[in-house]
Amino acid sequence: MHADLGAYYRFTGPARLEKSINSLLGIIEGISIDGRINRGELDFLGLWLSEHAGLRERHPFSELVPAVEGALSDGVLDPEERADIQWLCERLSRSEYFDRITADLQRLHAILGGVVADTRISEQELRGLSDWMEEHSHLRSCWPFDEIGSLIVGTLQDGRIDDAEHRALSAFFSEFVSLLDDMTVVAPPILEAGKITGLCAVDPEILFEGRVFCFTGAASRGRRKDLEATVRKLGGDCCSAPSSKTDYLVIGADGNPCWTYACYGRKVEKAVSLRRKGVQILLVHELDFHDAVADVAH
Repeated sequence: MHADLGAYYRFTGPARLEKSINSLLGIIEGISIDGRINRGELDFLGLWLSEHAGLRERHPFSELVPAVEGALSDGVLDPEERADIQWLCERLSRSEYFDRITADLQRLHAILGGVVADTRISEQELRGLSDWMEEHSHLRSCWPFDEIGSLIVGTLQDGRIDDAEHRALSAFFSEFVSLLDDMTVVAPPILEAGKITGLCAVDPEILFEGRVFCFTGAASRGRRKDLEATVRKLGGDCCSAPSSKTDYLVIGADGNPCWTYACYGRKVEKAVSLRRKGVQILLVHELDFHDAVADVAH
């Protein structure tokens, strides 16, 4: 585990537990969203099982892990087994640590993973995803709900998914999958002024003098306090959370297993919200930050 995470990782156990349950529920919904479950989708469910197999002696995994193992034992997930797992997830998920919107967004991320699990996204899966989103319209304006809806509408306009559309959907959906991998967001889009643009700036110009930086996630190079010290040495300042006065949010390359969602946390969510309101905050990947520091040094 990254050194920056150890101090508070042990305090996030209940929240990580609920995220795991919401993710399992979303995976089940995602792989079955078109009414069919193939081998690749079952293997994806098996990844969740592998990630939590070591917790099978602890409640509630003592109930969940055997249920998933039993369902997968014959290589088929029939409707009754699927319903049993969904019922168990809903019974065990209390949403004490997350509000309903956060819990449903966690499910949505896992659904995206389930849809892309077999590397082929079908029209039926997109329509099933669209139906799920219609039933969860309370998530509108919550990133990335609107972006997903825009991509689905644009893709289904002509009733087919061409190769370019399939690549775009696969790349976007895969950004929100984090099983057996501490992954961080890189390229998922955001919707601004009716146009879809990238989350992280491409080849951004990063200035330090008089600028305010915020950091999120675990950095692949150095600890956060060292990165903040570098910013101050170069004439900038740092803040603990994004605000209208923040110029840059730097997203750590190693992610954070304590994040509210699979591959990002509330700071990214807050920054996206600020950008939608017209705040000129730039989201940059950690590697671009290091490149900017090196440029100044030379």
